[in-house]
Amino acid sequence: MKIVSVQAFPVRLPRDQAAAQGGAGSPHQLSGGEGDYQWSTHYPALYSTLFETCLVRVTLSDGRTGWGEAQAPLAPEVAAQIVHSLLSPAIVGQDFDIPALWLRMYSTMRVRGQTGGFMLDAIAGVDLALWDLASQIAGQPLREILGNSAPKTTVPAYVSGTPGKTLEDKLRFTSDHVAAGFRVFKLYFESDWSELLTQIDAMRESFNGIEIAVDALWHLPSMDCAADLAERRVLWLECPLLPEDLKGHIRLVKETGVRLALGESYRTRYEAEPFLEQDIVSYWQPDLGRSGVSETLVLAQMAQSAGVAIVPHVSIAMPPQLRAAIEVAAALPNATLCEYNPSVVEMANRFSEPPGFALAAGAYTRTAGLRPGFV
Repeated sequence: MKIVSVQAFPVRLPRDQAAAQGGAGSPHQLSGGEGDYQWSTHYPALYSTLFETCLVRVTLSDGRTGWGEAQAPLAPEVAAQIVHSLLSPAIVGQDFDIPALWLRMYSTMRVRGQTGGFMLDAIAGVDLALWDLASQIAGQPLREILGNSAPKTTVPAYVSGTPGKTLEDKLRFTSDHVAAGFRVFKLYFESDWSELLTQIDAMRESFNGIEIAVDALWHLPSMDCAADLAERRVLWLECPLLPEDLKGHIRLVKETGVRLALGESYRTRYEAEPFLEQDIVSYWQPDLGRSGVSETLVLAQMAQSAGVAIVPHVSIAMPPQLRAAIEVAAALPNATLCEYNPSVVEMANRFSEPPGFALAAGAYTRTAGLRPGFV
């Protein structure tokens, strides 16, 4: 079989920005900027007020079509144009051989410096579509064809964000999810460190047996703050420093002993290796819309060799990306959790094949594909 068509579709959907605040993809209040793109009020990063992503459709010579998704929370037309102008010409007419196709796509721009960012996001979108096709050809769920003889039937999930304007609101949200079987919660640091510590302490006092992680969103105030979290034995501290700062991450872990989680900013083995070889990472969080299935499998092998757990990152996601994250987590022996944001799953289920994505007892129990006829 050969590749006969590769198409990309930028997607922009309205969403309730207030409801999304405090979770993955929109953790902070936004203000200033141009049009739909606004700056975070707490640190220099741009967010969209819309739900933005890029869908990819690959068609084989036997008529089968597979769907993928590039992580594109800003300017999805850029990833779509890369697919159209660079990736489609590179692989249309080629045999259906996923490793060879990934290398062919990566090689189109590697000597020109495009080894990350939008380029890899676009490759990931195509790669997810190719693995969707592989699952169809095998007639088995993706988790069954990824090499693990005993994949998980359910995937434990952690709750990403605790939305609410007050501490009482956040504790009420937590209570509802503890009652639903969740035991791991990730908090986002906005601007008041003492407020974050107060919430951690209040959650620990209110709910026995829960684990708490913290995402600092690349603006940890100081080394002492990491020590605060190490003292409280948080499950992990995610993205404390700018992603380029390898030396700072080494110092942070060596001096405080905090458990570090990284991965969403690094798309390939080449970006991950400097961090994994330093023995400073406890959790690696690949984003399937940035690394694809193919490179995530490589990253998982590297992480396993380093004694590091895999926890797929799920931020803005439609069904192809969410499904890939859950299925890969089910297949990987060293994948302990998968990210869960209620608003992201709710959005994905609007466009999912019935019965959609489901969770029970704090775990993903079912995945779904993109609803036929969406595009």
